[in-house]
Amino acid sequence: MSSTITLYGYWRSSASWRVRIGLEYKKLPYEYVPVHLNRGGGEQRQAAHRLRNPMQQVPVLELVEKDRTVRLIQSMAILEYLEERWPAPPLLPVDSAARAASRALAELVNSGIQPLQNLTVLEQLKRAGADEKDWARHFIGRGLEALEMLAAQTAGRFLVGDEVSIADVCLVPQLYNARRFDVDLDAYSTLRRVEENCSKLDAFARAHANRQPDAQHGS
Repeated sequence: MSSTITLYGYWRSSASWRVRIGLEYKKLPYEYVPVHLNRGGGEQRQAAHRLRNPMQQVPVLELVEKDRTVRLIQSMAILEYLEERWPAPPLLPVDSAARAASRALAELVNSGIQPLQNLTVLEQLKRAGADEKDWARHFIGRGLEALEMLAAQTAGRFLVGDEVSIADVCLVPQLYNARRFDVDLDAYSTLRRVEENCSKLDAFARAHANRQPDAQHGS
């Protein structure tokens, strides 16, 4: 591989975590640069990072290829780029219906759960006097209930059949966050089984939040 890859992220950011899984699964070497989302009011809000991403979010992926810098934001767009640029091993099934199912389950997490428990949303709820943790538990539980019902129709060893897809890449960080907010996962047997299968793969193990250099255990 002739590219130099840098990932700006935060250890337990689920969006950053997805990209780490994608990079590890495709065995792409990269430099990880932590962006602390709480220190000093949030390093993502500082001028240097705002130039990388005006939305003041992580992840940001930078690639230098043939003296040209490519800067990408939004985890799903980054994963699609990696899939197109380095298609093996694949994160999308060959079958068209299975590809659509993988994207749908991934977007259920990406659009239907994660934004509602995002740090920025929870900070605003707290400022408004709402119980931000109860809010997060409600929407995570609502989304996981739907995900469990859909996965029961498509899952094999993983969420869609027997091969890893972008759906699994989104699932694992989301279940980690569900536990952070004390969501009861007992009812989601399919999701927990798939998570266990993912945990046995080196790429998922290396990408795990707790193994990152900026991880803050117990926080």
